[in-house]
Amino acid sequence: MPQILELHRFRGSHRSIGRQHGTACADLVAEHLDLALARLASAGVDRATATAVAAEYRPFVQEYAGHLDEEIAGIAEGAGITLAEAYLLQLRAEVYADVLGSPATANECTTFAALPEATATGTGLAGQNADLPDLYAGLMIVVHIEPDDGPEILMATPAGQVSYIGISSTGMAVFANFLNCEGWRRGFPRYLLSRFAMHHAGVAQACSALRDLPRASSRNLVLLDAAGTAVDFENTPRRSALLPPEDALLAHSNHYLAPDLLDEERSNARYLRNSRIRHARMRHLLKENHGRLDPPTMAAILRDRDDGADGLSVHAEDHRERGDEDHYMTVASVIAEPARGRIWVSAGPPSRSRYVEYSFAGGRGIGHAF
Repeated sequence: MPQILELHRFRGSHRSIGRQHGTACADLVAEHLDLALARLASAGVDRATATAVAAEYRPFVQEYAGHLDEEIAGIAEGAGITLAEAYLLQLRAEVYADVLGSPATANECTTFAALPEATATGTGLAGQNADLPDLYAGLMIVVHIEPDDGPEILMATPAGQVSYIGISSTGMAVFANFLNCEGWRRGFPRYLLSRFAMHHAGVAQACSALRDLPRASSRNLVLLDAAGTAVDFENTPRRSALLPPEDALLAHSNHYLAPDLLDEERSNARYLRNSRIRHARMRHLLKENHGRLDPPTMAAILRDRDDGADGLSVHAEDHRERGDEDHYMTVASVIAEPARGRIWVSAGPPSRSRYVEYSFAGGRGIGHAF
């Protein structure tokens, strides 16, 4: 696992941006593809089936986010993989559910947002501990995308993935959590919801557009814009609900919170317990530091392990204590100040690493910020 995530800057048309991404990260993209195929194969889904199913989602991306389809096609060209294989990297969970009937249960990520009145900086903050299978720790990169059209993007993501978590140059921050429900279908993939939302200038505009998408799967999005508006957008493929901040704060993990969507919850008992512990801990620490929240304080919160294997910063060995089938860990941690166009990223669990600043203006900072 790298000590500092490498920053890649891609400019031009979206097709060219994808080609640059695929070329610069070809080895990591190949590793990512091998990992995705191996995980599906372990569940009985072979390569031919996986890629054929992945290709069926392309028309939805072409219709609603053609620029992302161009980037995905460019990644395939640059990395020397097929278009269907490049699509598989964007929708691993959808392919699993499509073939096997339901998504794999997972606990992925703890997120937060703090409005300006809750921070010490007078600007909004948002972020996430990104929890994925431990093999993804070596695949994470930071990308600064400068397209010929549309906002610039600064994002942490697995190599080969065009959308994950980060900010836009218009001041929109988007972070996300896995949610488990029934009714997954072919439609617009959940990972791409982040870049779709970043393409909009404000939270209200983004939520309106997100509601109208024929979504394939479930997701929670934490949205914060430059004006200091924030919301949780919880959704299933067919339903959605908005959760406004409480005391100028948002916290989320991996279970539904909106009263209208509680009947959709399908997480198993062990994962649900873990998710509730993380959510309660994040809420407590945010409230305890209300008015004093700044990036170093948020780093301390995201490093929290007072609940051991159920802590906010997840170590790879925690899965043994929890009895999880998958080896999940925090593969990256991100704190964003979207109004000032900068993020801080730790490589791996923040309790075992330090944060580095990345910005639209300055690229990657030298050394560790905190």
